[in-house]
Amino acid sequence: MIEILSSDEHQTRELGQRLGRWLRIGDVVLLHGDLGAGKTTLTQGIGHGLNVASPVQSPTFTLVLEHEGTAASGEPVSLYHLDLYRLAGADDLDSFGFDDYLAPTDGVSVIEWPERAATRLPERYLLVRLVALAPGQRQVLIEAVPPNGSLADRLRSFAAPERG
Repeated sequence: MIEILSSDEHQTRELGQRLGRWLRIGDVVLLHGDLGAGKTTLTQGIGHGLNVASPVQSPTFTLVLEHEGTAASGEPVSLYHLDLYRLAGADDLDSFGFDDYLAPTDGVSVIEWPERAATRLPERYLLVRLVALAPGQRQVLIEAVPPNGSLADRLRSFAAPERG
């Protein structure tokens, strides 16, 4: 697990941008935190890291927003941003093809409020927990699930200081 402290929204977006550059096609990121914890702010940074040109806003009422970007390698990549906050129940997941976003073949999925999906989460994902410590200040905890898989191995490279 990685722990990062963010002192303001700008740092949270920068962390998201770094994460976006690090993510690979097929990755799923679950964002857990209270209302106002910074989940959408982090996702905006992820979008920036994936070179998404369109504004990244919370899809609270539409459940899913899809954005086109470009990976660091130059290949096209989609950012699938899901917000499950307004789901009435797990049965609502079928109404928009939730399972298709659990293994994206052309991009990455970022899911806010994943606990609303109950038992329908993927076997492999990055869990990012955002905890408000003070106004603007956040503790960001990042862990790979499962803790001994290939995503966990990659997470060690994310924890290493960036060069350049």
